[in-house]
Amino acid sequence: MSEQTSHESRSFAAVLFSTFTTVFIAELGDKTQLATLLLSAQSGSPVLVFIGAALALIASSLVGVLVGQWLAKTLPPERLELMAGVLMVALGIWLGLQAARSLWLNAAS
Repeated sequence: MSEQTSHESRSFAAVLFSTFTTVFIAELGDKTQLATLLLSAQSGSPVLVFIGAALALIASSLVGVLVGQWLAKTLPPERLELMAGVLMVALGIWLGLQAARSLWLNAAS
């Protein structure tokens, strides 16, 4: 096996592993997983719920990949990283405010 082939296979494996672990951890305990859990319990057809949820995740991931590929071609990497960072901070602030509002409303009632 040549050095280039070895580097490409390590790169392939690293990207695959990194993507899998990132998405897997991000999806644990989120609203989608809870909705899937409830759909499975209500429908009595866990295999069909799994297939539907898997297809939905594939479709949403495809949209993310295509938009990401387009953005990578359109914007310089530094700007893309800055935009991603700002978006993550904004989402964190928004979610924090939503949680604080919910706690405040629950405490007031």
